[in-house]
Amino acid sequence: MNQIRSISAEQLLERMNEAHFLPEQIIDVREPQEWDYYHIEATRLIPMNTIPHRLGELEDDKPIYIVCAHGVRSLAVCRYLQEQGYGNLFNVEGGMAAIALLQGFQYD
Repeated sequence: MNQIRSISAEQLLERMNEAHFLPEQIIDVREPQEWDYYHIEATRLIPMNTIPHRLGELEDDKPIYIVCAHGVRSLAVCRYLQEQGYGNLFNVEGGMAAIALLQGFQYD
C-alpha cells in the first residue's frame, strides 16, 4: 500500500540543501494570499481545492512533499493523493509556520 510519511521542517530544509529531490516535487497547498505572505522559492503553489483538477502535474514516480500553513491541509491532500494511487508522499509537519520559524520569520 502507498504510504504517507511525516517529515519535519528541519528535515525538509536539510534535504533541499542536499538536493535529494527535485524542487517541483514540493507542493504548497495554501491559498495564493498565504503564498504571497510567505513561501520558500523551491515550492510550487497548487491550492488544495485545485488538486483534483491538477493531478496531471504531479509525477508519481518521485517523492512528493506536501506543505501548508501548519500541516493539517497537507495531510488531507496526502490522504487524497494516496486514494488516487500516489505513493512516496511526505506531509511536512508544522508546515510553513515551522519552516518560517527555522528561517527567522514569525509566520503567525
